[in-house]
Amino acid sequence: MKILRNVDDAMEFTKGNYQKSVGLVPTMGFLHAGHRSLIEEARKNNDIVVVSIFVNPTQFGPNEDYEKYPRDEESDFKLCENAGVDVVFVPDANEFYDNHKTYVTIEDLKDNLCGKTRPIHFRGVLTVLTKLFNIFRPTNAYFGKKDAQQFLIVKKTVKDLNFGINIVPCPIKREDDGLAISSRNVYLSEEERKAAPVLYRALEKGRSSIKKGMRSDDLVKIIRDEIEKEQLAKIEYIQVVDTDEIKDVEIIDRDVLVALAVHFGNTRLIDNFFYEV
Repeated sequence: MKILRNVDDAMEFTKGNYQKSVGLVPTMGFLHAGHRSLIEEARKNNDIVVVSIFVNPTQFGPNEDYEKYPRDEESDFKLCENAGVDVVFVPDANEFYDNHKTYVTIEDLKDNLCGKTRPIHFRGVLTVLTKLFNIFRPTNAYFGKKDAQQFLIVKKTVKDLNFGINIVPCPIKREDDGLAISSRNVYLSEEERKAAPVLYRALEKGRSSIKKGMRSDDLVKIIRDEIEKEQLAKIEYIQVVDTDEIKDVEIIDRDVLVALAVHFGNTRLIDNFFYEV
């Protein structure tokens, strides 16, 4: 397994492998079973698997958790090696964004859900991904469905800008009690961790209730009522949006994403499910 730490070395690697299929798994490190499932999917379908590990400063707002975001390079490398990764790219932020003036953004799709409270987030995500796509020229890139808005935005950007990359969605990996696996789960106190699976229970109630022609408000109420049984849960949003424009829908008469963000203390968790009519 190669470990590359600067852009020039990464681009040199790519030059030598133009004829091979490349699967890219972009991550911010602190790798867990969810990341491993993406890597395993990439390993099945590509000659070369590349994992990027980079806590990307441009997607964090001024009061967010960039400095304290969990990091464990040694553990990350071990997981990658055990999963059969060929290349790990671990760039230095100062080199990666040296005198950086160019950013990639998207209209409309960034303005709802997480984008309402994290206004610069998706500009940062799309900028770092554009750089990674240009450096490694992947055939396929793998994204977990837990970050559903991100997946939909990346898919649209790749189509609009003609990157020619296949964006592969992968199922949410969950703990035994249903909580979506996330690097941020480490922030939860013991009491908050016990409370957090209410998100999964609420979404499952929603999933069992949803049907074509249903009012979104009625579905949101079912999910909200379940979450509000847990005193430690502070709801940021529960929304039903279409999967093309990420706009709120009143009636469930098309494919939708049912998404939520909920705070437990200082920890913000997201979860979701997709529904096809």
